[in-house]
Amino acid sequence: MKEIHSIQNPTIENILKLQDKSRERKKSGLFIIEGKREISLALKGGYTLKMVLFCEGVSTLDELQEFIQEQTEVISVSKEVYQKVAYRDTTEGIIAVVQTKEFLLENIHFNTSTPLILVAESPEKPGNIGALLRTADAANIAAVFIANPKTDLYNPNIIRSSVGCLFTNQIATGTSEEIIQFLQEKNIDIYATTLQNSNEYHKEDYTKATAIVVGTEATGLTEAFRNAATQNINIPMQGAIDSMNVSVAAAIVLFEAKRQRNFQ
Repeated sequence: MKEIHSIQNPTIENILKLQDKSRERKKSGLFIIEGKREISLALKGGYTLKMVLFCEGVSTLDELQEFIQEQTEVISVSKEVYQKVAYRDTTEGIIAVVQTKEFLLENIHFNTSTPLILVAESPEKPGNIGALLRTADAANIAAVFIANPKTDLYNPNIIRSSVGCLFTNQIATGTSEEIIQFLQEKNIDIYATTLQNSNEYHKEDYTKATAIVVGTEATGLTEAFRNAATQNINIPMQGAIDSMNVSVAAAIVLFEAKRQRNFQ
């Protein structure tokens, strides 16, 4: 088993680049996961672990066994090296270098004729994307589509804020037009959350094949989704402001859809 005790080691320098730069992740097809729960969820999601680093004294080789695949290189690192690489304040002593997957619409498959889907158009903030993925997992919906993504989904902040739900959801990315075409071809009703020409969300029927579409708090949804919608919907505001956090809005509508489906 290889050991690394220097933060100037080329392997460590490459890992730091993967953490910090989307360009490096895209070029190499690799990304970083930190923490036992997140790594375990990635394995269940069919991801391939290329390398696992562990810090002796924080974790043990025995604890790694469930994460080691045939092709996984295992490396022991010193505490100094691990503290340099670790992204989170609280740590479990395990970091994995993982092979990326492509988030293609053509890879999406439904096991029901009435899927419930969340579409987020042009999300940018990693924290919001992570929260949307957590919401999608909590509601156990069929898929999450990210239209015109502004942030690399393998950004460490998304993995951290989603608590690994990046790996538990079916996810696809595409342009707004590509996603609209996909939904229309599969006869999936589109409910766009917007103030323009909208009905209150709780007055609609979400028991058929349904996509709930949310936009950014700053600019809302583009005309493409507003015009393609089966129905535009809004969440009635009773306070001084006219909008709420996008993940909160998504949760409200998704769980109304789940309620109508008897949480099936």
